[in-house]
Amino acid sequence: MRAGRGGRAGRHGAPAVLRVGGLAVDPLRRQAQLDGTALDLTRREFDLLAYLAGRPGVVVPRRELLAEVWRQAYGDDQTIDVHLSWLRRKLGETAARPRYLHTLRGVGVKLEPPAEHT
Repeated sequence: MRAGRGGRAGRHGAPAVLRVGGLAVDPLRRQAQLDGTALDLTRREFDLLAYLAGRPGVVVPRRELLAEVWRQAYGDDQTIDVHLSWLRRKLGETAARPRYLHTLRGVGVKLEPPAEHT
């Protein structure tokens, strides 16, 4: 995957690879890798991860996730929680022991590199 930062376009205007610690997300190819190993993600898991990877370190409110990832103005927080749980499992973490995905109760979720990658 080509190196890049969130939001910046790569060659030919294509989105650059988003990197957060050992996590690399390629929006154009819809591929994600963790420490060089491909992640087997569902469409929604990929969309959620790519959205958060485009905003590393930023707390993204649940309402924004529903609007931007699910394309719904309103919905059930449990839907987000379930997808975050599946995504955490694939990233080798849990809500109790987060590495990349950090939930701020009552606020939202942020994606940031683990301490060993900062």
